[in-house]
Amino acid sequence: MPNKPWHNLSHDEVLKELGGDAAAGLSDAEAAARLARGGPNELVERGQKGPWRILAAQFTSTMVIVLIVAGVVSAFLGDFKDAGAILAIVVLNAILGFRQEYKAEQAMAALKRLAVPRVRVRRGGRLAEISSRELVPGDVVLLEAGTVVPADCRLLETASLKAQEASLTGESQPVDKRAAAVLDPGAALGDRVNMAYMGTAVTNGRGAAVVTATGMATELGRIAAMIQGIDETQTPLQKRLAHLGRVLVVLALILVGIVFAMGLWRGTEEIRDLFLIAVSMAVAAVPEGLPAVVTIALAIGAQRMLRRRALIRKLPAVETLGSVTVICSDKTGTLTENRMTVTTVEAGGRRLEVGPQPEGPVPAGEPGPDLTLCLAAAAACNDASVADPSKDPRNQASFGDPTEVALVVAAARFRLEKAGIEALLPRRAEVPFDSDRKRMTTIHELPAAERLAGSPLEGLAAWRRSLGTATHVAFVKGAVDGMLGASRQVLSAGGTGAEPLSDERRRAILEANNRLAAEGTRVLGVAYRPLAAPPADAGPAIESELVFIGMMGMVDPPRKEAADAVRVCREAGIRPIMITGDHPLTAASIARQLGIAGEGARIVTGEQLAAASVEELEALVPEVSVYARVSPEHKLKIVQALQNRGQVVAMTGDGVNDAPALKKADIGVAMGITGTDVSKEASDMVLTDDNFATIVAAVEEGRAIYSNVRKFIKYLLTTNAGEIMVMLFAPLLKMPLPLLPLQILWINLVTDGLPALALGVEPAEKDAMKRPPHPPGESIFARGMGVHVLWVSLLMTVVTLGVGWWAYRAELPGWHWQTMVFTTLTLSQLGHVMAIRSSRQSLFRMGLFSNPLMLGAVGVTFLLQLALVYLPFAQKIFGTQPLSVGALGVSLAASVVVFTAVEVEKLLRRRGDAMTR
Repeated sequence: MPNKPWHNLSHDEVLKELGGDAAAGLSDAEAAARLARGGPNELVERGQKGPWRILAAQFTSTMVIVLIVAGVVSAFLGDFKDAGAILAIVVLNAILGFRQEYKAEQAMAALKRLAVPRVRVRRGGRLAEISSRELVPGDVVLLEAGTVVPADCRLLETASLKAQEASLTGESQPVDKRAAAVLDPGAALGDRVNMAYMGTAVTNGRGAAVVTATGMATELGRIAAMIQGIDETQTPLQKRLAHLGRVLVVLALILVGIVFAMGLWRGTEEIRDLFLIAVSMAVAAVPEGLPAVVTIALAIGAQRMLRRRALIRKLPAVETLGSVTVICSDKTGTLTENRMTVTTVEAGGRRLEVGPQPEGPVPAGEPGPDLTLCLAAAAACNDASVADPSKDPRNQASFGDPTEVALVVAAARFRLEKAGIEALLPRRAEVPFDSDRKRMTTIHELPAAERLAGSPLEGLAAWRRSLGTATHVAFVKGAVDGMLGASRQVLSAGGTGAEPLSDERRRAILEANNRLAAEGTRVLGVAYRPLAAPPADAGPAIESELVFIGMMGMVDPPRKEAADAVRVCREAGIRPIMITGDHPLTAASIARQLGIAGEGARIVTGEQLAAASVEELEALVPEVSVYARVSPEHKLKIVQALQNRGQVVAMTGDGVNDAPALKKADIGVAMGITGTDVSKEASDMVLTDDNFATIVAAVEEGRAIYSNVRKFIKYLLTTNAGEIMVMLFAPLLKMPLPLLPLQILWINLVTDGLPALALGVEPAEKDAMKRPPHPPGESIFARGMGVHVLWVSLLMTVVTLGVGWWAYRAELPGWHWQTMVFTTLTLSQLGHVMAIRSSRQSLFRMGLFSNPLMLGAVGVTFLLQLALVYLPFAQKIFGTQPLSVGALGVSLAASVVVFTAVEVEKLLRRRGDAMTR
């Protein structure tokens, strides 16, 4: 169907355009034909990676390409044993990477196969219930409170219909819907009161609507397409590993060139031997185990995060969390509870602070007749159904408009149950709320004053007697300014009757209203009008000559744990930013309560964002922490501006409107309980408990994992640098090839791999959340890693070649110099990995058994090395020879040198830290 401004047409015109029938709906045949032409009503994911594409991607990294070339060269030279081993490593790495990524794709496909909702439609003159996938433009669907709108629709009829569109527009309050309205073609999405949009929820009333768009043609589909059009950027870890791979390739090529030049200069090696040495050098330059070890370490981190209620959808997000510098968070449902709560009641010149938590204790003392009347009137003029607050403190079993639920819950806290109020004041008529009048009225039969005795309303006996012969009362609630305009009297002090509404009293009420509004509070006024008889026609005319009772202020309160989470974020050097579609005053109030922004902090609105370019925003974002009245496109601009300033941005949210920014951010964090499917699809991580504080726990785990990744990269690079120097300097000492390609592969995969994996489970250091995040552009060699790799690998080379050169010259029985080089280098690396478990703390203070997996990995690696030296079949494969006890003892003693040197380095660092404090 053509994309038209359906909100600009009457419902009759819409039905004519779509060929629909409001009473009978489409025929089954016509619906089937339209379904065949337009396809099912579902969101289509474009660009999903298939198995072959995932598999092919495993062979594109720089390090894997180097290994493939090395394997091909080995095969060309006839060394099929080395070639087979190298290519086996490539295949194993590809299988590991494919399995992890394919499982993630399959998990997302499984989410899409969850039960599809069913909807009620008019088909062929009858009412039918069908799958929402079968809806087509022209279908007439029935909507009622509690249902989710299955497609974009033009409303045909409404009865007190309200829709919660926060997930699409960011507006936290339900929107009144009116089928009769015909709007301007340029009306904003949130102002289209005659439309209902796919993915929004009906909170009140009922209605019928004709489907105008399905699937990807809906507003929800437009956002989904926007998400799919955003290119995913590499995480900091991916960027660093890619850079490392390029560095290693250049290094390998330089080393190969040096080896060839030295060989040709000396003229003692054949070309074939030079090629063999070159392959060995290339293999030594590339840490083959690095991709697999990084993947496994991140997977371990993901499992640890899941235990802390953070589900990782993309493995690199584990590390990205550790480098986040900014968290952009939606307000509604993320920083707040998404549950309106009455905090203030004012009546009769008195003010009562109810408190933000409905499960909290009832304030001491009785509210008094004036406040009791205000609470009871608001609960009576109300369509919400609320469970017992003591049994349902979070209103999960409540039904109705969130504002009305909050009013009923507030009354119930003072034992003014809605059912009890309605038993004493039965409703006889009503004038429903509409956005033009901005008020609602209910008419109740009045009991005799004597009947109130012993009831929760017995304090209102004097008020009832003041009404004289009135038999009914109209309770009215709505916007305070409008209510004052319709009032001539005000409830007297003490709540025993009415008195004239003076100009002074009117100003005082308006000032109180403005004060509450400035604090980000939503305010409702409550009034009454006594009636001598039930009205013959209950209409808006009855809302005059009112007696103003008082007003009630309510907020969507911050989550209890959010303020602590914001504080910890600041201590960790992470800047929290609030981005919301709500009112600026409300956003500012919540931001102040949580510590996101201070008093008088600048707030930028969506209108200002729309007028600014990304470049202009770049100058603005460092000083603004609160953005209000924003749209999805605005959120994208904010994230882009922050990223352009070098920030690593996390975006939290649960609505459809959050999804594009979740996708664009360095890491998107979706809510697992209240989050929409679209937001989860776009995210890197899902909070299974919708708790903002869980992000803090995830950041801590992310920092621990990143620290551990750095540790084993330090370990692997030191090992590989040692191998390269041994290979490079041995010829200078007139020694033959010291290490064979398979021996290098053994060191890189087994000797390096097992201890490196054990490094991946080291717990977070105590001050992990007291340090600022590492700079986003930080080199992999930053913070002393490059210097450490250089001097430790040089020491390892001196020790290894020193032992090997002495054994080579001595030619003693059982002192096989090449095997001693192999063993000394291996054992030196095991000593090194034990020393670098902490960058500052001594191993002896940490305790040998503080990481049992590390102790086991070192022990197993040591036993495997002995097996290579002493088992005959292993000797044939790896070219080793059995060592005497004395030779093995020398290799063991030499390996302790590296461990001791690193422990001394940490001691000097601790002393340096103590001197600077």
